[in-house]
Amino acid sequence: MSDLLERLRGRGWRLTAQRRVVAEVLDGDHVHYTADEVHARAAELLPEISRATVYNTLGELVSLGEIMEVSTDGRAKRYDPNAHHAHQHLVCSRCGTIRDVHPTGDLIAGLPAEERFGFQVAAVEVTYRGLCPNCSAAATA
Repeated sequence: MSDLLERLRGRGWRLTAQRRVVAEVLDGDHVHYTADEVHARAAELLPEISRATVYNTLGELVSLGEIMEVSTDGRAKRYDPNAHHAHQHLVCSRCGTIRDVHPTGDLIAGLPAEERFGFQVAAVEVTYRGLCPNCSAAATA
């Protein structure tokens, strides 16, 4: 059983066939699908699943804090099931591929006191940008 399914089951969240399929599609370390991609993959497993059900389920999972919405560069929102594992994102500026990365060091401590402007910093979001290997190879070809 996936980490997400285990967390949802532990919460007592009612796992209908549709919800279960959405959670199964979102299983993995570097999963960052759009809602349409989740729907397409879910429909392969459960052909009768509707787009509205997928969107509603994703919204519920975000509200529960079980998945995160990731927005980059005005592209479609993507859904990340690794909401309970601290990480940042590496994004391809050309194709939009997203990978989870785990930088070392304390990112909050890296912000000097004079740059905090009196804020009590609780969280940090860093997005690393560049070209993935495929886009980099295409750019040099």
